[in-house]
Amino acid sequence: MKPRLSTPTIFSLLLCGTLLVQPALVQSAKAAIDPKPASEFTIKANQQVLTTLPFNDKQDFEDAQRGFIAKPETLTIKDDKGNVVWDLEQYKSYIGLDKAAPDSVNPSLWRNAQLNMQYGLFKVTDKIYQIRGFDLSNITFIEGNKGWVVFDPLISPQTAKAALAFINKTQGERPVTAVVYSHSHVDHYGGAAGLFNSLDEVKKNGVEIIAPEGFTEHAVSENVIAGNAMARRAVYMYGALLPRSPQGGVNGGLGQTTSTGVPSLLLPTRFITKTGETLTVDGVKMVFQMTPGTEAPAEMNTWFPDSKALWMAENTTNTMHNILTLRGAQVRDALKWASFLNETIETWGDQAEVKFQSHHWPRWGNANIVDYFKKQRDLYKYIHDQSVRLMNMGYTGEEISEKITLPPELNDFWPNRGYYGTLRHNSRAIYQRYMGWYSGNPSDLDNLPPEMVGPKYIEFMGGDQEVLKKAKASFDKGEYRWVAEVLKHLVFANPNNTEGKLLLADALEQLGYQAESGPWRSVYLQGAYELRNGVPNVGGTVTASPDTIRAMSPSMLFDYLSVRINPEKAAGKKMVINMAFTDIEEKHTLSLENSVLNHTTRYAAKPDVTITLSKKTLDDIQLGQGTMEQKIANGEIKIEGDQQKFSDFISLLDKFNFWFNIVTP
Repeated sequence: MKPRLSTPTIFSLLLCGTLLVQPALVQSAKAAIDPKPASEFTIKANQQVLTTLPFNDKQDFEDAQRGFIAKPETLTIKDDKGNVVWDLEQYKSYIGLDKAAPDSVNPSLWRNAQLNMQYGLFKVTDKIYQIRGFDLSNITFIEGNKGWVVFDPLISPQTAKAALAFINKTQGERPVTAVVYSHSHVDHYGGAAGLFNSLDEVKKNGVEIIAPEGFTEHAVSENVIAGNAMARRAVYMYGALLPRSPQGGVNGGLGQTTSTGVPSLLLPTRFITKTGETLTVDGVKMVFQMTPGTEAPAEMNTWFPDSKALWMAENTTNTMHNILTLRGAQVRDALKWASFLNETIETWGDQAEVKFQSHHWPRWGNANIVDYFKKQRDLYKYIHDQSVRLMNMGYTGEEISEKITLPPELNDFWPNRGYYGTLRHNSRAIYQRYMGWYSGNPSDLDNLPPEMVGPKYIEFMGGDQEVLKKAKASFDKGEYRWVAEVLKHLVFANPNNTEGKLLLADALEQLGYQAESGPWRSVYLQGAYELRNGVPNVGGTVTASPDTIRAMSPSMLFDYLSVRINPEKAAGKKMVINMAFTDIEEKHTLSLENSVLNHTTRYAAKPDVTITLSKKTLDDIQLGQGTMEQKIANGEIKIEGDQQKFSDFISLLDKFNFWFNIVTP
């Protein structure tokens, strides 16, 4: 007979694994194998970059330093427990304007890193200030009649708090009178709580928190369903385990990297719903342009007519952006993105004297701005149109990514370089958006998975030693892409072949050293790191912020439970569970049948078990603020019916392992 779990234990297991995760900067318990130097082929490839791009154009360096007011001599930000959440000092030790690109870094990426290291407080134009380099994103302060209207308050409360303290120290003490979230990604809202001493201060002072329509839903839900897989891949995209050195983490493309505090989520008090909507807060007049489905599902630009300044959120930056991010997401619409940029040009192109955004540095001068907008617009339109043209000629996504090139006027424009998104993976993303995963070739219709195809390839190629011999010869010729292609089969055929794993790591490392894109560099080097050192089995995840948990609706939670159902365990089982949330006056029914969990707001007449509680009680348990036993004892939770059915339901839920393998089986 199976041991019967107590109801409190069962309910705790229900909640376990439903929290979002974010990667923490951890190191493997064992000593890491040191990176290797750049090869002669990598050195040659990187030197070639210096002859193909206009490095004599120094305008970006002038713009990145324009309006500089002050900066802290050292920039290491800690939380209340003394944990470092942001440290620019480790980058300052090897990245500087007076330092040439190391052999192990693409000179174009190095240039971007030098620019991103121009940190501190800057004046954009009259009454508009930015603090850059305190996090991945910028925080913007607009001087109102009584205080600061703050745009996009970074990722972590600690970094936002430090930024506010710094501008108040240099420009005079002012309260925050409003906060504007430009879009639904965490680096644009997560630090909001750091702007205030308490939530009571927000309510007492009537602070407006303004966001585009759909913000809350997308801020909470975007990473829920696939959150575990996306967060694991984000470790690769941002190089979470890489040393900060010329052989490791150098630059993330949009900024140096991400801060590691626990994000907050102060819910909006006002939503912007249409383009042309005008709002004046604390004397600051703002006109909004809605741009949903571009860089984020909910996003908006803002025009400041009194300053002739145009805030572009993250719709334009000084890099080609992602049509599909490497951590994973739904493919973005490049055609819509270009269309909204065209609308921006038509609406304010003849008026804007400065444009600024949530990453990188501003641009000044109307003609300069319009030229910039046109080239960013045409960048996304060109990638879309030419990818689709080639697609209609019969080329697959892989073939398109090899064939497509940008015209010189777009390719040589520094803000269009692929520091974050790349032409290669963005063109593939457009193919994916229209055509999906299938190439059209029948041989690709039902491919063997890596664990099955690897041994077959190695057998056909003469066995491990023959493959290694040929791979070494190709490596010695600098054919790193081919070595990576071949040796992934060897590693999946025989993951205990140390020689194969180390040679694959060497090839990925050289590809990383040659990459112009920050995320591509990180992905390659993280793969090399794990091939050499193994996948970490300690640390690495923390729960999402309390604010995010509280903002999750019951439906979001139930959708997440649905993807945790193990179909083999659920086979042949049927059950119905009612859940009533007293404080939000919602009733839900969970029904399991055919190994599928469905939920509805239509209450079942004859459930197997009924659970009555408040949403706040559910949140408190998830956040460790009280136990299930305490909540039942004090009457906050009532359970009626067959408790064993509830126990059976919990046993069907998989718990996801964060540190799953990527470069090994």
